[in-house]
Amino acid sequence: MCQHQTPCPSAESADRESARLVAHHPEQGWSLLCNGVVLFEDTGELLPDGRIIAPHRPLASSQVMTAA
Repeated sequence: MCQHQTPCPSAESADRESARLVAHHPEQGWSLLCNGVVLFEDTGELLPDGRIIAPHRPLASSQVMTAA
């Protein structure tokens, strides 16, 4: 699918989010990557085969609680 030199990571690879942007729609909260992955603003993903990757946004340090 990718025509870039060096090719973008595939949708199955762990670094799939580093593929180049093909379309970016911040007003709608999503972007299409070169490898066919739809990346959502909340960090969720829709893979080309229809699988869903749940949002995986890291918690800010102010949101992390520690036991005393």
